[in-house]
Amino acid sequence: MIHELPKLDYAKNGLSPIMSEETLDLHHGKHHQTYITKLNEFIKETDMLDMSLEKIILKSSQDKSMVGLFNNASQHWNHNLFWKCMKPGGGGNIPPRLEKRLISDFGSVDNFKSEFKNAGVTQFGSGWCWLSIKNGKLVVSKTANAANPLIDDMIPILGCDVWEHSYYIDYRNRRPEYLDKFIENLINWEFVDSLLD
Repeated sequence: MIHELPKLDYAKNGLSPIMSEETLDLHHGKHHQTYITKLNEFIKETDMLDMSLEKIILKSSQDKSMVGLFNNASQHWNHNLFWKCMKPGGGGNIPPRLEKRLISDFGSVDNFKSEFKNAGVTQFGSGWCWLSIKNGKLVVSKTANAANPLIDDMIPILGCDVWEHSYYIDYRNRRPEYLDKFIENLINWEFVDSLLD
């Protein structure tokens, strides 16, 4: 299977002013496309052409000689989720089912938001912060560089990119502000809720 850049569910300026058109154009059209181009080069003429993206990630994560393949496959998967986790006019009310789960597993929605933001703020260098399902429970985690929770037997349902290309044009070095805006103004809670199944 040849991997392709997914179309966004919103216009390039649809997330402004929280995420500017310039940032989204660079991030989606350049950075994500580069991961896909390199991924397709890595799997060309290999048995991985017939594998799902998830299987490629799991296989390459276990072999240090495949680190380049893993990085590009995982970043492709991460970004596919990231784009879906946002929407114009996002944030706001959380669907009741998801809200109940967040309260059950974190004590309150505010506790979840605080943990999620802290994971993103404290991720040293490039990486991601996540909300995932692990053994039936919602958990927050962070990963460095391209890694994602799939390789730790978790199912990610919300991810936020904290690589500098995700926020530096709009927020410079103010990663905490970027995370606040992402949580309160961008998250597509309905999409996150749909992944509980």
